[in-house]
Parts: sequence; structure tokens; C-alpha cells
Amino acid sequence: MNRFLIFRLFILSSIVLVGCQESSSDQAQKIIDQAIEAHGLEAVHNSVIEFDFRNRHYRSTRNGGAFTYERIFSDSTGQFHDRLTNDAFTRTLNGEVVDLDEKKKNSYTNSVNSVIYFALLPYFLNDLAVQKEYLGESQIKEASYHQVKVTFQQEGGGEDFQDEFIYWFHTEKHTMDYLAYNYQTDGGGARFRVAYNSRTVEGIRFADYVNLKPKEKDNLAVETFDSLFQANELIELSRIETENIQVQLSN
Repeated sequence: MNRFLIFRLFILSSIVLVGCQESSSDQAQKIIDQAIEAHGLEAVHNSVIEFDFRNRHYRSTRNGGAFTYERIFSDSTGQFHDRLTNDAFTRTLNGEVVDLDEKKKNSYTNSVNSVIYFALLPYFLNDLAVQKEYLGESQIKEASYHQVKVTFQQEGGGEDFQDEFIYWFHTEKHTMDYLAYNYQTDGGGARFRVAYNSRTVEGIRFADYVNLKPKEKDNLAVETFDSLFQANELIELSRIETENIQVQLSN
């Protein structure tokens, strides 16, 4: 085979490979867009959403790209009010600003953001730092699901940009019924969540979750967690329940 023909074959193979990668990304994007529509999450762009989670009150206020996330709770010292915006995080205690070192500020920022993030999924899967990959279809409890992998670019992906997420979207209803993720912080680990108690408030779908982990704690292969779930190889850790949900929408 002459060198010119080999070169042409190499170019054609590269084009096919790139086309497959683009197709996977495009297909994942389509599935996520369908899920956001099915969950009614376009309305989140301009909204005030409040709920209670583990004895703390949360409020998400969004106006296009501008956001304010709040957490309000009390202990023996008084009432705390955490406030996270596009620009900064602040904490007040009984109305007075608390001076925080960077470690505590980052910790509180991450915890507030994490609760809002999971409560409103899959809304955030179109963030600029999100990288999407379609993994194909799988069966869970005799239902068919699209399996989508999400990773993050380092720039804009936050401190946890190395985390991996897998989402299972119902092929007909387009709902996000299962998700799994692994993480590197605090020694690392992985979780699988099963949606239940889904309900719609002002057109937005919310769900609670059973939170599980693999019996083998070193197993971070989240792509396989649907199989582990069906084989009863996951252990329940907790329930993720949002209560007293209130939604106010604006144009």
C-alpha cells in the first residue's frame, strides 16, 4: 500500500472518529435539553425558589445569569444567614457580618451551592464548564434509560471539577430518575441516588432521593452503578428530602 493511500485512510479515519465524538456530545445535549423541558426548569432562569432541607431554609433567586443563594438557620448562638452571589459569599450572625478565613468561606460556599445544585438538577447541566458524553441506553427496573456522563472543565468547573457524574434519563418521559457521582474530596467516594416522591410546583418538577453507596467503598466506576443497584450491591446511607417548597416565577 503506498504512502499516499495510507495518508488518505488516516485522514478519513480521523474524520469518522471526530464525527462520532461530536455525535455523542450532540446526542447528550439533546437528551439534557429534553430533560430540562420535561422538568419545567426553563422557568428557573427568572425565579425565587425556597425550601427546607435538614432543618435549614434555602432560597434561590435567579434573574437571568445573576443569582443569589441563601441559607438561614439557628443554633444556640443565634440566627445565621449565609448569602452567595455571583461575586461573593457572606455570613451574618444576628445581623452582624462574620469574619471568615478562606477555608471556612470556601467550605460554606460549597455546602450552600451543593444543596441548591442538587435540588434543581438537571437545570445546571448546561453550564459552560459542563462536558457531556452519551453512553447509550440501559435498563433499570424494566424501563429504558439514556445514560449520560458529565465531567467538568477545570476553568469554571469549581474546586470539584474532577468529579464525574452519570445521569439516567427515561427514554420516553425524559425525566432524570437516577444519578451517580464520584468525588475526590474528603478521602473520595461514590454515591447513587434514586428519585422518589416527585411532585410539580408551579410547573417545576422536584424529587427526593434515596442516597446509596457501593458495598465496596473503593468502587468509583459510576457507569456500572445501575447494574450494582439492580444486583442489590448498594447500601442506603440517607434520604435527600426537600420540604415546604415554594416557587415564585417572573417574566
